[in-house]
Amino acid sequence: MSLGTSRLRKIVVDGDACPVKQEIITVARVFGLPVLMVSSYDHVLRAEEGVTVVQVDRGADSADLYIANHISAGDIVITQDYGLAALALGKRCLALSNRGQEYENSTMDFMLESRHAKAVERRRGHYSKGPKAITAEEKNLFQHKLTKLLTILQENVQL
Repeated sequence: MSLGTSRLRKIVVDGDACPVKQEIITVARVFGLPVLMVSSYDHVLRAEEGVTVVQVDRGADSADLYIANHISAGDIVITQDYGLAALALGKRCLALSNRGQEYENSTMDFMLESRHAKAVERRRGHYSKGPKAITAEEKNLFQHKLTKLLTILQENVQL
């Protein structure tokens, strides 16, 4: 975790297929942080207090490109996309997966190489099942990890 001296600004969510939207909103409210949910028009998201929703074209990377262009140092980006996570880290943001894994610069090259190898296999006609559906226990674990991360960050900002 790279705490630096940057202030927390907002939580930005790659909303397409994000299974922990409500958990993010709940934690963000406790910490008084705004949430920006970005998704394609294929997904119905509703704005509510503290949550801004932006819908983008259906293009494969439209949500990722919007997010990459609207994040700043200190933001927390929630995504399962390694490429977007790498861009977020490059902009001095923190990045978490939907399951609460914190993305780190030290492992990003390996993760991107793994993603590329899987894409090559798919082009050859070899498909895998993809990730298992997230369970209620995993949602609770995500919420706990996000709360812990924000608590640590908040304490460091106040020092």
